[in-house]
Amino acid sequence: MPIRPQYKWFYPIDWTQLSAVIRFERAKRRCERCGRPHGGEIRHLGDGRWWDEQGKIWRNGRGRALPHFVLARDAVTRKTKVALATAHLDHDPTNNRPRNLKALCQRCHMLHDRDEHRRRRWLTLRMRKAVGDLFLGLYRP
Repeated sequence: MPIRPQYKWFYPIDWTQLSAVIRFERAKRRCERCGRPHGGEIRHLGDGRWWDEQGKIWRNGRGRALPHFVLARDAVTRKTKVALATAHLDHDPTNNRPRNLKALCQRCHMLHDRDEHRRRRWLTLRMRKAVGDLFLGLYRP
């Protein structure tokens, strides 16, 4: 996910290289939470379960093997291309210690940032209402 322009200055100059070290050297091109491979297309069921082609087994959303799972004949699978990103575990872009950084696929990254996204959405909504109240009068749905 690209860095928003207003947050760009919180990141170090060598962020691209630091991110590459975390994603490709330390994590070995796999999500550190669920194990999905970077750059590959995976089959998944939409609820977190996915087919690990390398291990020839279904895995759950946390990467644990599901040895007794049998896919129903009428089950609909989807394909998704996996892209790793480096996430700050404490949501502080100035804290770039290796133990605070983790390579996550897009699904795990969104789940990790869920509360922060909710907070920003609420704040954006309140700001829009405040601007509307300022120029258009009280907000009425």
